[in-house]
Amino acid sequence: MNLSLLNRSTVWTGLLGTSAVLSGFAASEGASAVPVPRSRTFALTVTATVPVPPPGTKTLDVWLPMPHSDGSQKVGNLTVAVNHSFDSKAHSKIEKGAYGNQMYYLHLTTMPTAPMVVTMRGQITRREHLNLRANTPTAYVAREKPDPDLARWLAPDRLVPLDAKIKQQAQEVVAKAGAKTDLEKARAIYEHVVSTVTYDKTGQGWGRGDIYYACDARRGNCTDFHAIVIGYCRSLGIPARFSIGLPLPADRGQGEIKGYHCWAEFYTKETGWVPVDASEAAKNPDKRNYFFGAHDENRVEFTRGRDVELAPKQAGPPLNYFVYPYAEANGQPLEVVRKYEFVDVVGK
Repeated sequence: MNLSLLNRSTVWTGLLGTSAVLSGFAASEGASAVPVPRSRTFALTVTATVPVPPPGTKTLDVWLPMPHSDGSQKVGNLTVAVNHSFDSKAHSKIEKGAYGNQMYYLHLTTMPTAPMVVTMRGQITRREHLNLRANTPTAYVAREKPDPDLARWLAPDRLVPLDAKIKQQAQEVVAKAGAKTDLEKARAIYEHVVSTVTYDKTGQGWGRGDIYYACDARRGNCTDFHAIVIGYCRSLGIPARFSIGLPLPADRGQGEIKGYHCWAEFYTKETGWVPVDASEAAKNPDKRNYFFGAHDENRVEFTRGRDVELAPKQAGPPLNYFVYPYAEANGQPLEVVRKYEFVDVVGK
């Protein structure tokens, strides 16, 4: 079985405005001062191996997160193939979830007798996401479409509550920095997190994006760093959103991607959405200023938001985040083996 998505001739409408295309400048006032964002084109292969479900399983459901086209990435030639012949009651399609998330969904009522392999392939062009106004208030600002989910990015997540303690901690950070505007407050939060949290994946508790763990342990991975950034911003009335996907090594070539990466953005009326990557700044001190206002091109986004309800909704609770394939047998989670591989396109 093979399922292909229609190619989209996406116009890049992020930093450079609605008149900008992938390789050019904005044809608008001040465009000469706007740098051309770096870009990277690569083939991505995702392989998900679903084991034979337990005896007595009546239904098997599989969801595979898919990269989507937006202002920072263009997805083309996206296909999904499954090494299993479906019965007449099987159901498979591309589904759209909340916040523009896209996923492949497969529902089976006749169980496979061997592991089922779902393979997704596509070509991604990822563009550096820059917001120059994050560091230069008079810089060119992008024209952005309003985010219909703005209220959601002010609300708590299950592991990022916005209680009195979190708000007090955030207020102490901005007060110490003397921050007055929302941009100044977000910068103070970013600097505080980069300065006081260590990128450290030893022991237990890290990787869940639990703001209380991160605030107490002062260590963790990208989810933990950005739990604090997002939680503190939201508690002060600054919308902040979470994105997750895959990191690519800076050197061009090919290889396997072993794990995920996540990042954040915050919003002010003066700047629009500002990209930040506190964990990358902590790992690369020389890029600390760069990652306040930028996401490099060495990544691909799969989904946005946390406490994710899939489409159609899974039987289990909302997912903390959705970057890996997820499966349920009779409504119970089933472990899926995953593999990610990339090959850079020469000359891009």
